Amino acid sequence: MKIAAIKKLVETYNLETLTEAEQALENELPLTIEVEGEDDGEKFTHILGAIDILQRVRNEGKETAVALREFTQRVRNSIGS
Repeated sequence: MKIAAIKKLVETYNLETLTEAEQALENELPLTIEVEGEDDGEKFTHILGAIDILQRVRNEGKETAVALREFTQRVRNSIGS
């Protein structure tokens, strides 16, 4: 997982577009957007991270930078546990 790739998705695409990309990968369809990643698994991780961040921006009214920072912290905490 690369935080820079997630940040790029957040800055480039909206929640609906990223949700469509998530569904495409789940259904083994080609992506219609550019997503960085070594394989579909890493791309999927980046898309899910971006979706999480944008949902928090939309639903909780957070600033994008704050939501990104909190996402990064949650990932670090889950790895460290």
